[in-house]
Amino acid sequence: MEHQKQRFALFGNIYQTKKSASIQQVLTTLDEFGAELYVDSEYYQYLKDDQHLQVNAAKVFTGDDFNADFVLSMGGDGTFLKAASRVRDKNIPILGVNAGRLGFLADVSLDDFEHCLTCLYRDDFSVESRALILVETDGEPFEGFNCALNDIAILKRDTAAMISIRASINGQYLNTYQADGLVISTPTGSTAYSLSNGGPIIVPGTKVFSMTAVAPHSLNVRPIVLPDSAVIELDVVSRSHNFLVAIDGRSEKCKEGTKLTLRRAPYDIKVVKRAEHRYFDSLREKMMWGADSR
Repeated sequence: MEHQKQRFALFGNIYQTKKSASIQQVLTTLDEFGAELYVDSEYYQYLKDDQHLQVNAAKVFTGDDFNADFVLSMGGDGTFLKAASRVRDKNIPILGVNAGRLGFLADVSLDDFEHCLTCLYRDDFSVESRALILVETDGEPFEGFNCALNDIAILKRDTAAMISIRASINGQYLNTYQADGLVISTPTGSTAYSLSNGGPIIVPGTKVFSMTAVAPHSLNVRPIVLPDSAVIELDVVSRSHNFLVAIDGRSEKCKEGTKLTLRRAPYDIKVVKRAEHRYFDSLREKMMWGADSR
């Protein structure tokens, strides 16, 4: 098969054992297409040493020292989020290949991979832009990546009593949430942690963020949907004098009195979708709508 040379940066879940035959198939397919493969060093070690696979890598990289035409995320939606935190503002489209149950982000099955790759080489795919939420503190800066593709959650620590979160939007006071936490979600993350706290499902491409309380102490607290141009300021008071900020599930400890500012990041994450992909089909399937045959 003669194809133009395409460069792929490969990230993966190093906890997904038992999938080595399928992963070998992916590597073999990439080889057959003449793809140039750059592999994340941690994943490379795992494939070579743990799984004893043949990896024909043009380069093994660490951190953000890579460039490519596409990023391949081998694993579930969690692996995809981690890959996105390494791609950052590189504008490289990410394709999520899932060895387990298909996710919202990692929605290509291993059986479908060859067909999907053929589509990529034929330019028969679309790229969706997904907004990120950027969080900044007035105190200690966050270690690592301070943008979330899914959500940013402000949470109480351990067995601490609830925390109090004073929220202002564009400088206007909104509400003080007495709760176990507050989840600020993108449309991408609306079907994740936010949904399990009663937040709304937001269709990707809708230019909004949602804010949903975690176990609020007042029953008249409701989720709120905000334009993604809004600047959200949060002041947190906690009896244990500290709290957690989880950026796509990666927790950082913050001292009480830290002011948090959240806004849309200046760049988006690009997600590869096959031409035949239908969002509402996968939403219906995931939510098990229609399972009741009445």
